[in-house]
Parts: sequence; C-alpha cells; structure tokens
Amino acid sequence: MDEMKMGHDHHGEEDQHEAHAVHHDETMRKQAEESPAGEMKMQHMQHAEGGHDHHLMMIMDYKKRFFVSLALSIPILVLSPMIQMFFGYSLNFRGAIQLLFALSSVLFLYGGKPFFSGAVKEARERTPAMMTLVAFAISVAYGYSSISVLLLNSGDFFWELATLVDIMLLGHWIEMKSVSGASNALASLMKLMPNRAHRISDSGETEDIETDQLHISDAVLVKPGETIPIDGTVYEGTSSVDESMVSGESLPVGKKQGDEVIGGSVNGEGVLKYRVDRVGDDTFLSQVMRLIRDAQNTKSNTQRIADVAAKWLFYVAVIGGAVTFLAWLLSGAQLSFAVERAVTVVVICCPHALGLAVPLVTSVTTAIAAQNGLLIRNRSAFEAAKGVDVVAFDKTGTLTQGAFGITDIVGIGISETELLQIAYGAEQNSEHPLAKAIVSEGEKRGLKMPAVTDYRNLTGMGLSASVDGVQTVITSPAYLKENGIPFDESQFRILSDQGKTVIFVIREGAPIGYLALSDQVKPSAKPAVDALSAMGIRSVMLTGDNQNAASFIASEIGITEIYSEVLPRQKAEIIGNIKKQGHRVAMTGDGVNDAPSLAAADLGIAVGAGTNVAIETADVILVKSDPDDVVGLLRLARLTYRKIVQNLVWATAYNVVAMPLAAGVLYHWGILISPAVGALFMTLSTIIVAINAKLTKLK
Repeated sequence: MDEMKMGHDHHGEEDQHEAHAVHHDETMRKQAEESPAGEMKMQHMQHAEGGHDHHLMMIMDYKKRFFVSLALSIPILVLSPMIQMFFGYSLNFRGAIQLLFALSSVLFLYGGKPFFSGAVKEARERTPAMMTLVAFAISVAYGYSSISVLLLNSGDFFWELATLVDIMLLGHWIEMKSVSGASNALASLMKLMPNRAHRISDSGETEDIETDQLHISDAVLVKPGETIPIDGTVYEGTSSVDESMVSGESLPVGKKQGDEVIGGSVNGEGVLKYRVDRVGDDTFLSQVMRLIRDAQNTKSNTQRIADVAAKWLFYVAVIGGAVTFLAWLLSGAQLSFAVERAVTVVVICCPHALGLAVPLVTSVTTAIAAQNGLLIRNRSAFEAAKGVDVVAFDKTGTLTQGAFGITDIVGIGISETELLQIAYGAEQNSEHPLAKAIVSEGEKRGLKMPAVTDYRNLTGMGLSASVDGVQTVITSPAYLKENGIPFDESQFRILSDQGKTVIFVIREGAPIGYLALSDQVKPSAKPAVDALSAMGIRSVMLTGDNQNAASFIASEIGITEIYSEVLPRQKAEIIGNIKKQGHRVAMTGDGVNDAPSLAAADLGIAVGAGTNVAIETADVILVKSDPDDVVGLLRLARLTYRKIVQNLVWATAYNVVAMPLAAGVLYHWGILISPAVGALFMTLSTIIVAINAKLTKLK
C-alpha cells in the first residue's frame, strides 16, 4: 500500500468499529430495507459470508461422504466375486449377490452424488473435466456390474466402483482442506466505512445518523481521528487527512475550505465540516468495489491441470470404449465379450491415481508454503503462477517499511545530536507520522528529553513549543518562504528530488538545522528484485506516491520500470495492458488502492501487514510481508507444476499401457489384460504418485 498503514493514526477508530460490531448486521438489514445502496451492501456481505460458510460445508460434506463410503466399501470388497477370485477365497451364502448389489447401489448414489452434480455443471458449461470423467466411469461400472451379477452371473466391477468413489472423495477432501475459502474483499471494504455520521442540521445542531441516510448537500462534521463517512467538499475548518488509500501518497494531505475529502480516509488533528458531494454507487469506495468485482468476474479462469488431463481422458474413454465395442462386435465376437471389453476400457481410463495426483501435491505444497509464511487462497491462480514473467510491486508497505525514518540530520551552528534532541522534545506529543519517526530515533539513541512547554499545533504547517525555555518551531519549507526566512534552497531541492521530506527547526526566528525523512526500503527488496531478474522475471513498480519518491526508491532497489501517481483504477488498467502484451502478471500490494489490481492480475499477492481488503482480494498472502517471499512463492509454484506434471504422467502412463491391452489389441497373441491385473497396475500407480508428492521440497 503506497501509504502509511491504515489505522496507524486512527485515534480510536478501531474502538469505534468495535462499538458498532454488535448491531452491525441489524444495521445492514435496516439499510437494505431503506435504500438501494444499503441493499447492495447487504448483498455483498451475505455473498462473502455465504461463500465462506459454503466452503466449510463442502469440506464437511466430502469428509462425511468419504467415511460413509469407506465403511460401505469394506463389505463390498469382501463380497465381490472378482476380489474373491483374485485373493483365492470363496464367500457364498444366500442373498450374498443381492446384498452386494444393495450396498453398491447405496455407495453409488450417496458417494457419487457430488460427481454427478459436478458433471451436470461441467456439461452446462461445455467443459468436461474430472467430475464428468468420474461420473461416467462409476456409472458404467455400476450399470455393467448390476447387469452382470443379477442377470448374467458373470464378473463385476463393484470393487472398482467402491475404490474409485473412495479415492476421489478422499482427493477432493484433502484438496479442499488445504485451500482457504472464498474472498471476502467486498465485505472487508465495507468495514472501512463508519456506520454513523455527525450530520449538521440547518439550525447548526449535530445529530448522529446512519451513513446511508446522508444525501447530497448534507452538512457533516468530522472530529479529530475519525474516519470520514462519505465523499464531500470542506466548507469550514483545517486539518490533515490520511487518504493514502486513495492516492498512495505517504504523507497526510492538508485540507481547508474548498478541498475534497474522500469517504474512508482518516481525519487528523483538526475539525472539518463539509458538504456531501456523492452518495451510493458514485462514491470512491463504491467505485473501488466495482473495480474489484469486475476484475474478479473477468479474471481468467485458469483450468486446473488435472481437469485438462481428465477432459482428454473422458474423450479417450468414450471414443475408446465405443471403438472397442464396435470392433469386437464387427469381428464376430459375442455381445457379452464386446461389452466386457468396452466396459474394461472405460473403467481403466479413470485411474485412481489421477484422483490423488493433484490433491496430494496440493496438500504437501500448501503445507510447505504455510511453513514458509505463504498462505495460498486460490490454487488455480497459484498453479498458473509458474508462467509469471512480470511482477508488479506496490511501493509503500511492500518494497518499503511503510513508516518514515530519518535519513539526514544537518545542524547549523549546533551538532547533529543537539538538533535531534530539540526536535525530539518538541515532537513528543504529536501523532503525526513524521513526529513519530523523530521520537523513535531519539528513543533509539537514548537522548535525554528536554523540558517542553507551551505546545501548540500549527495546522498543516507543523508545531511550536518552548524547548528548554526557548521558542521553537518545527515546520516545513513552505512556512519559511511564507515568513521570509532564508534557507539553503539548493540543498532542499536535492533532498526533495530524492523523494525525501525535509522539516526545519527554527529557534527564536532563525533556522538551526533541518532533518530529512523518507520511507525506509526493506532490506530484502533489492535481493528479491535481483533474484526475480535471475529467474527471467521483470519487476515493475506501481505507486500512488509522487515521481521523486518513487524514482529514488526504485533506483535503490534496481527497478527501472516505474508508474507513479496512479489511482486504483489506473493500477488495474496498467496490469490489464501488460497482460494484453502476452505476459502473465503477479501483483504485490497491501492497501485498498491495490485491491483492484490484485484482483486483475493473474496472481494477486498481499503482504500480511496490509489491509483486510487487499488480503481478501489476493490469491496468496505473505505472512512476513517480506519481498523475498515473492521469490520463494514463484519458485514453489514452478516446483508444484513440475510435481503435478510428474504425478499426472505416472497416473496416466498406466492407461497408455493398460487400455490397448484391455481393449484386446494383442488378444490373438494370447495377451489380454484381466481386471485383476488392471487393479495391480492401478495400485502401483497410486503408490508411486503418493511417494512422489511426499518427496516435494522447497530448496
């Protein structure tokens, strides 16, 4: 996020949110009844909360179906004639076949339901994949086995049906457990807006009302430290406002009569009165929400690698089964033999190993990622990240610390330590980000606190105080120019061109020195950019900060492609343009203004110290907020892709050998694969896939 952290200087905003938390849902429902904007807000909340609950319900459903199906599978395997023949035992009693059929029917309907539902969805979307393949295979196995044991008294595939359903349910359960739920970005964005506002009536009295009850031209009062409830124009008062989520500008922006304020930004030390300019869908945050929603809706739906393999296996199964059946029928074979060969081909085309090939790698790599501080929320985007060749970085809070630090201390007639000590004393009661940086430096150096009295805030200009009995002003160059106080303007320009903020210390009307401050580059930023370059990945900086600050930070890190002073919409557009050039783009950011671009990128990466909006919009979260973790993430993505491909090769290699043999290509040479041998190949393939997944390690 190109700004100081949201909430860094909120003056009780969190307490305000907590006070409203109890009746938050009730308020949303009331707003839904009273206004279209409220109804939209409620729908976003219900959608986000419902998506999360739905994901948990699906995990529990797969778990339940797996264990029930597993329990049913044990007697099915014991009673199956094919298994009895394979292991050389006999278990025949009155009603055994009927019991086998009944148990298999329950398992087929109960355990297979998710696959039938998924197959219907894939059919509607005309994208046959894993669900279609599994549904087709178990339907053929169940139908053929039912006819065989009940009418023909011949071999069955009930054992294949049972084990296939079990392993597929297990695979889906493992994978869903390892992946987070749906994005709650829109709900998180809504939480930035205060539920209530101080409306000023025509008589000048103040009343607290719900924010959604405000109308254009209403007068609103904002107290120090409060969140501005809605967009408008100031008509009275002066203050500084942290609107970094809008522009990405690191420093709070001074506001006076005639200036615009944005809903969701945080007021500083002054009291502001303003008139509402925009409501509903026209507000800034509503526009950001629309950008996020549009980006999420249009984001490429990368098809899972296993689904691609399953799609082709489905076509192979249908075509292979039909060709096998017709070939044997036309060659004069009996109908029962032709059907048996065709069914064997279809069932073999859905190997058990395929159901575990991706979930096992998913489970292992998700655990590895978590151990390294990488939380994967979107598996499809993560798998596709192996093709990322451009990484776009937000500046503040991503490549930098997101907090100011002192870079230069220059005394005029006094020592560096004496100058810092005076500034340290004067700034001790200020909540301004620059003041906090000066106080932090003074504490770090163990400086003695001087006696400070007569503290007074100079809104938008700095502060004045009596330090050790001497009148002192901590201020900006603008104050010196306004009051005709001379200073070294050439040195000031040099520091300003480096993106640094310069503040002067004035004692008894004359400057005694100045301090330069800037956002601090994270130690791992440059090594991370260098490592990405070595991997053939281009680094780009997208920032709402000014050109000077962006260029200086970029030169220190080694990034040459810079887009500065960009708004959220422009960030998303830049990501879109890079994608149109044929690149796969990862975006790394941490703020509200990064959320649309995180959603628009092929891979959205949020740093863990950022806002909930960015985190909920992203595909991956970096817990440690370390740029070097971007390198580790992309390396893990490439490793994951290799492992998945290896497992799919092992999972399907068995088909390449077994399917022609099952079809009877070498029948006239006395070679015909039996279901028992097919089961052995299937088991070996599954074991190899499991071992290969467990051997995954991130170096």
